[in-house]
Amino acid sequence: MPAPSDAPKPRRAAIVFNPIKVDEQRLRTAIAAAEAEHGWAETLWLETSVEDPGQGPTRQAVSEGVEVVIAAGGDGTVRAVAEALRDTDTALALLPSGTGNLLARNLDLNLAHVEGSIETAFTGEDRKIDLGIARLEREDGSREEHAFLVMAGIGIDAQMVVNTNAELKKKVGWIAYVDAIVRSLRDRDRLRIRYELDDGPAGAMSVHTLLVGNCGSLPGNILLLPEAAVDDGEFDIVALRPEGFFGWLQIWTKIVWENGVLRRSQAGRKLMSLTKEVRTLRYLKGKQFTVRIEKPDEFELDGDVFGEVVAFRTTVDPLALEVRLPAGHRLSTDQPEAAVSA
Repeated sequence: MPAPSDAPKPRRAAIVFNPIKVDEQRLRTAIAAAEAEHGWAETLWLETSVEDPGQGPTRQAVSEGVEVVIAAGGDGTVRAVAEALRDTDTALALLPSGTGNLLARNLDLNLAHVEGSIETAFTGEDRKIDLGIARLEREDGSREEHAFLVMAGIGIDAQMVVNTNAELKKKVGWIAYVDAIVRSLRDRDRLRIRYELDDGPAGAMSVHTLLVGNCGSLPGNILLLPEAAVDDGEFDIVALRPEGFFGWLQIWTKIVWENGVLRRSQAGRKLMSLTKEVRTLRYLKGKQFTVRIEKPDEFELDGDVFGEVVAFRTTVDPLALEVRLPAGHRLSTDQPEAAVSA
């Protein structure tokens, strides 16, 4: 009778993929090559569907004991996979597809090299990041809960998603959002909201847009929330409150010029310290944010619209998700070691 083998089982990955967004044959060839090179078992392949954008396949992968789940699809696929990986020991690896790639952009990952992303899935290092949890309340009183990785919001942000031309987006990518923004700005309605931030007193304000961010950057290298970090245990929140054309001009100057240009250099940051904060932008920071809206409005998570809500609560689940990054990779929000030890 042969003696039982003490050899460890080979490591195994799973890929949860949107068949509409990816070139499956190219992926199968590249992943098979990586498996052979690094001695991993055959990858588990699981498709998403309209009915299940990724949570079910991801739970199946976790139940089969894989080490890493590769999310191959748009931002909706990544969000669904992350939701199912919440508080597990299984890592999320990103294979950027589609047009947004919001999490990959905020993690400073290379969006153009498929083989490099696959190599990271098999050889990278894991890092814990925060996960946002949004509890939504509908007009009929029903409630539901979803995770998000980048941003949640109401107002122009959600209207922009609703107004984006799908065909234009396929042809020109994230630039299609510019067309959507122009059409969304025609809506002059402002939202009256009541809110509570952590254990602070209740407040009220009128806003055009309200965004709760776990990360700070949008497509087009737009840095909307400059202090946001994926692992600080807090949300960065911004309320846009423009009054007419000059109010939008102030917001655009703040986001594109100050956040996008001046903040990137020491001299620019010194110049920023001399400028006054604009009333059209209000920044908040906290771990739990509860909002009730005067009338139903569209709500979005990571670039996908989730229908109209009358209230929502966002909470941070700190370091609830393992993400696989290239070995030695540093994020733009990381502090140099010298600065940390100083």
